[in-house]
Amino acid sequence: MKAISHAPARLQATPSWLVTQIATHAARLVSQALTSVDARRYDFALLASLDEFGPLSQAELGRRCGIDRSYIVEAVNELAGGGLVVRDVDTADRRRNTITITEAGVRQLKRIEHALAEVQDSLLTPLAPAERKQLTALLQRVLDHRLSNGG
Repeated sequence: MKAISHAPARLQATPSWLVTQIATHAARLVSQALTSVDARRYDFALLASLDEFGPLSQAELGRRCGIDRSYIVEAVNELAGGGLVVRDVDTADRRRNTITITEAGVRQLKRIEHALAEVQDSLLTPLAPAERKQLTALLQRVLDHRLSNGG
């Protein structure tokens, strides 16, 4: 199959270049999808983590989502302001805050998941379901390797 891109063949044969090109398109589609459901960049990761793991400290939530400490407070403030999470003082350690997803947060998470599922379908249109699973598994393997070797 011949590539449609006007880039040189050497670039088109380079996985890192291809991943970067796809990431650019994916980021645009994700941004549009998040805007359509009134969500911000980190909302999906934060809400999904709270839904899956239960209440977490702000610090642990940031670590699980890969969000820098300098931004996690702002991100949680935005979610709390929208009634999507509640922040309580941790009874075991009053210096910590515990973040819990609310019912409104669960509903918003479902809206985000639906919007992002449409993005995946759009982005991966040329791939059969088995190819999508294979691509996801291969990308996960590469990411796991990079993370386990210090990036």
